[in-house]
Amino acid sequence: MPEATIAPADGAAPDRRVPEETGWRLLLTRDFGSLWLGQAVSQIGDGLNRVALLWFVYELTGSAFKMTLIGLLQTIPPLVFGPLIGVYLDRLPKKPVMIWVDVIRAGLILLIPLLHAAGELSLERLYALVFIISLVSTIFGPALTSAVPLIVSRSQLTAGNALIQTTANIGLLAGPAISGFGIALVGAQNVLYINVVTFLVSAIALLPVRIRREEITGPVERATLLHDMLVGFRFIFKQHGPILALMITAALYSLASAAFTFLLPVYAKDMLGVGPVQLGGLWSALGVGMLIASAWLAWIRQGDLRNRLRIISGSMAVGGLAVCGLGMLSAPLLATGLIMIVGGSTALFMPVAWAVVQEMTPGHLMARVLTTFSTGGMFAAMVGMTGFGWAADTLGPATTLLGIGAVLIGTALIAAHFSQRCQPAMSPL
Repeated sequence: MPEATIAPADGAAPDRRVPEETGWRLLLTRDFGSLWLGQAVSQIGDGLNRVALLWFVYELTGSAFKMTLIGLLQTIPPLVFGPLIGVYLDRLPKKPVMIWVDVIRAGLILLIPLLHAAGELSLERLYALVFIISLVSTIFGPALTSAVPLIVSRSQLTAGNALIQTTANIGLLAGPAISGFGIALVGAQNVLYINVVTFLVSAIALLPVRIRREEITGPVERATLLHDMLVGFRFIFKQHGPILALMITAALYSLASAAFTFLLPVYAKDMLGVGPVQLGGLWSALGVGMLIASAWLAWIRQGDLRNRLRIISGSMAVGGLAVCGLGMLSAPLLATGLIMIVGGSTALFMPVAWAVVQEMTPGHLMARVLTTFSTGGMFAAMVGMTGFGWAADTLGPATTLLGIGAVLIGTALIAAHFSQRCQPAMSPL
């Protein structure tokens, strides 16, 4: 692999150096602050939606299998259509796209309780709506990640991504709890009305956000969708070795972290011997660890590529050791502490990885590269959940946790090796 260098991305924000300021000051700005607030509300709505929809389907059908189909329908669109969506996003301004996506999602979710109230909501219609909502939602994530470099300076990309990640952490902590109370009080289908409001709030919060227009400047040559998609693939797999190396590292991270999340209920039941209430506490510990780590990442200075890769390497090593430790103990209190460490270590990966990709990628290729990056991670996550799920049934949760920990430690070693090949004075920020 050639030594990595970072060149300013086309249309990248001018590097306004503010070494004394932390990333948290971004929340006080009009553009990023409005974006963050809208996303925090929207992510809480997503947490509401996730629990309420699963509960609603289970109440409607009484079938765990039919309930799990909701998760499958929500996974297929980003996995299959991600790269194609990236081509379109590179041709469009991001702010109108995000606003329209929020409005359309609100309208589609509104149909579920309305059709149910009218007695017209069949299971087939519900599945179709879930699939369409997921397809539309697939557009929002890459548009948001592509917009961050057009709002914040290069020196604050890691902090900006970390702060955006805190909205997901907040949604993970608050959304399910609010949804649970809502389901008990008004029913699962009526909780979805709250989700509609959160998407509309997100759309309104985007209105004052100013996103630079350089994002739509790119090469004049645009033959076909396939041609534009292949241009993005060539950039990753042939022209830019560092991004490919980071993508492989991200795939290993996704494989292990998704498997750990998927197996947490199995670990809680079979090794800790706890019930659903204690399992909720373990989930909360994971979310708290992620939120603390994201907040810390937004506080520190970004540093150059070598330092950021060292953050990835160190966090993956700590997370891997913590997961291995879980495989060797059965004390719930100690397990809660280790799970918090795992949450914190895994939360440090994606904001740093996104910042590196955002810096290295020209503006006219940003969405294509980001969607391809995400698709690879999602595919790896599915492989991890399937493979380690089989391992848990065959070898037991303890051995499986040791395997997951080994993958995270391997990810740390790859990131450490990559950091050693980076030039010391690369992209000083």
